[in-house]
Amino acid sequence: MIRRIFQSETEQGASLVEYTLLIGLIALVCIGAVTALGNQADEPFKAVTSSLAVP
Repeated sequence: MIRRIFQSETEQGASLVEYTLLIGLIALVCIGAVTALGNQADEPFKAVTSSLAVP
């Protein structure tokens, strides 16, 4: 019974570390995608803004 208690705590700790790493990896991918696509998306917004500007 004592082994089950310690094993479950160890497994819970391992799961926490795995989820933390997974969330960190997802955050890095999102930041990379926004950085890469943000520069490409900036030009169309500038074109729309300049066409809407009052002369």
